[in-house]
Amino acid sequence: MTDARQQLIDYISAEAVFHGDFILTSGKKASYYVDLRKVSLDHRVAPLIGQVMLDLIAEVPDVAAVGGMTMGADPVAAAILHQGVARGASYDAFVVRKEPKDHGRGKQVEGPELAGKRVIVLEDTSTTGGSPLAAIEALEKAGAEIAAVAVVVDRDTGAREVIEAAGYRYYSAIGLKDLGLSDG
Repeated sequence: MTDARQQLIDYISAEAVFHGDFILTSGKKASYYVDLRKVSLDHRVAPLIGQVMLDLIAEVPDVAAVGGMTMGADPVAAAILHQGVARGASYDAFVVRKEPKDHGRGKQVEGPELAGKRVIVLEDTSTTGGSPLAAIEALEKAGAEIAAVAVVVDRDTGAREVIEAAGYRYYSAIGLKDLGLSDG
């Protein structure tokens, strides 16, 4: 395990895991909640997220850009973009809106032109795989080629299986076991 990955796990465990009764975006109930925005927007942790995610996606060839559904994927994409530059990589970032804008150019995918380019769809915390699949639908309409889905924290509640069943590669940096959590 890299030092950056262990530091990231430590920050998430200490500052982004909340215990109690929670309803997730998916509608499922959980006894804990991983609020990655508590750390993904933190100046100490964002660089670690970028480093860990760069290591995670390093083997995926010819990727032009990273991003996903706004809001959770946005700071992850920015961290990868900035840490990538520090390593000599040239990943651009993009944002996928829940709905296309009803004004201006009416775009759902914001950022650089992605038609014909390979992209990685990001998610901060993955539960059902619904958010990456929604992003994939918008990206494919925009002409992007989906290289993979990559998540910071996988809750191990079926997202991997859903994404892989849809035909996409799935990568996760941190699992529940890493955080000392279980869904029981």
